[in-house]
Amino acid sequence: MKSGSENCAFGRREFLGASAMSLLGYTLSVSVPEARADSAAKSPLGREIEAKTRGKFFDFSAEPNMSKEELGCDVMVAGGGLAGICAALAAARNGAKTVLVQDRSRLGGNSSSEIKMHPLGVNGDKWGWREAGIIEEIKLDNAANNPQRSWEMWDLLLYDKCVTEPNLTLLLDTSVYAADAEGGRISAAYARCDKTLKIYRIKSKIYIDCTGDSRLAMEAGAELMAGREGSEKYGEPLADTYEKGKFLCSSIMFTSKDCGRPVAFKAPAWAKKISAEDLKLRDPAKWGFDYGYWFISHGGMADTIRDNEVIRFELLSIVLGVWDYIKNSGKYPEAANRAIDFVGMIPGKRDSYRIVGERVFTQRDIEKGWESMPDQVGAVGWPLEDQTSEGFYARGKKPAIYGGQVPFYNLPLSIMCAKGFSNLMMAGRNMSASHLAFTSTRVMNSCSVAGQAAGTAAAMCARENLAPREISASGELAERLRQNLLKDGQIILGAKNSDPLDLARAAKISATDSAEGTKPENVVSGMCYDIAGSNGNRWKAPIEKSPALSLEWGAPQKIGKLILNLDTGSRLLTPTLETGFVKRVIQGPQPEALRDFTISATLADGSKRILADVRGNYQKRLVFDFEPADIRKIEIKCLATNGAPQASIFEVRAYGA
Repeated sequence: MKSGSENCAFGRREFLGASAMSLLGYTLSVSVPEARADSAAKSPLGREIEAKTRGKFFDFSAEPNMSKEELGCDVMVAGGGLAGICAALAAARNGAKTVLVQDRSRLGGNSSSEIKMHPLGVNGDKWGWREAGIIEEIKLDNAANNPQRSWEMWDLLLYDKCVTEPNLTLLLDTSVYAADAEGGRISAAYARCDKTLKIYRIKSKIYIDCTGDSRLAMEAGAELMAGREGSEKYGEPLADTYEKGKFLCSSIMFTSKDCGRPVAFKAPAWAKKISAEDLKLRDPAKWGFDYGYWFISHGGMADTIRDNEVIRFELLSIVLGVWDYIKNSGKYPEAANRAIDFVGMIPGKRDSYRIVGERVFTQRDIEKGWESMPDQVGAVGWPLEDQTSEGFYARGKKPAIYGGQVPFYNLPLSIMCAKGFSNLMMAGRNMSASHLAFTSTRVMNSCSVAGQAAGTAAAMCARENLAPREISASGELAERLRQNLLKDGQIILGAKNSDPLDLARAAKISATDSAEGTKPENVVSGMCYDIAGSNGNRWKAPIEKSPALSLEWGAPQKIGKLILNLDTGSRLLTPTLETGFVKRVIQGPQPEALRDFTISATLADGSKRILADVRGNYQKRLVFDFEPADIRKIEIKCLATNGAPQASIFEVRAYGA
């Protein structure tokens, strides 16, 4: 629905004074779920804060000091969490002029230093693989270049990735707040940066909502859903465990350090008084004292968006109350020398609104249905994990339940295509899923995989004048997208490289040595992962022998690009300060990564050329562009790993340019 006037488009809100929409603060253009919120306030001061922050609605049209600037692009991404970052980078790297809008000064969303939640996903230690593609690239960079485990350096890494991407424009401290949409198509989105006195009108071919809260979709009038549906809607056996109609809670994290001597702590008067009963099913000692507790959660019975200010206060009161109990109850003498050195001021949000897509993903889809979906675009694998909406106040209830048979699965593109829209997509926790399915898809590694898929699809749509749902509905288009994603390093379960332009598929593969039953030709098996206990898709050889892998063609081939997909292990890899995870994460180059190697070519005339001489590598996917030449043979000579006893390569691709 179009805005009523140019002034309205730039910031003026017209509310329906007598309607339920007006009472909730939604604009005319918004279709939102019915509000089913209880008060978030749990304390007298919380109720006072709630009362102070609620006022009367008013009409406002004047923005005389704001400059109005129009930007044009192929793909606009709203939201700079990991889903938005991966979407924007994927779109830009696939040739789309891209704008990424982020409402904070830092990228990363819940993973940023403002919140400090570690990204999680597939249990690689158990299953033998973890999410790949752009999120793997980012985490490998962080592990190798941030040995001090500084969360602020994680922020800086994300910033560096975005500002150095040639096709990407980054707008920080900028909030999407309005949109022009008609007939299921967005013609413009509006974003404002009060720090620079600018209002942007962004005209894009494709829009991707990665805000988590579905803000862009809301302003465009897309259909939204929220809360726990109950088992009757989608036939999900686990859907009735917790409070129907309510949300997952938000959390505030904290960190502490050992000061080497006893440190006192005095809680503010408004901190919640904690008893042993409160912690009966939430024992802090189980998780250690370095890093806060995911089970300190609140707000699921309220509105996690509109009640955020009160939720923040109540969460802080619980955090400080729990720390007071740890320090002063006498039950945790091991914490005597510890002092808090960080407390988050932004609630890390798990849940709010989801966007209805061309398909609604459900528990049954996650457990089995995904296997028959024609538009699979990325492998993920967090379990179904529902949490009580009462959060920390749910005495006698476990803070979370895990269920279903969910080792891993592929996400379909259809849950990233907004229903009824020809140019609106979404990636992240606001994807089209039932509440129960969302408890699996919502974690950050899964959101990152979805972001890369959505961004790659958006670039394809912009380039070929397609609607996202056209790709989802077409087997041929979906397969083209899948092949593009595989080439870019995404893991898609069961999908194989069938790229006719990949010359390596026609080469004779040989090696000077092999190990663990692997074969040289495994590097053209078409798959870049192995399930635990299998080596069918990689070649290994003892690094002490400086093994060489060769690709040879019967006739010279014009080659100007090589892509290597190396082994970087499958252990847990994430920025974290949690005691147990810190012990599992190798904060440095992963041992399996091939560190030093040389790539040489034998040309048609028999002469030799060095194509690449690599030292100090720690990445998984490497792209080598060089002057195209007629090549008979390529040799990859492995000289050193980052500690593993064997060289290990999953895939080699070769292209004309």
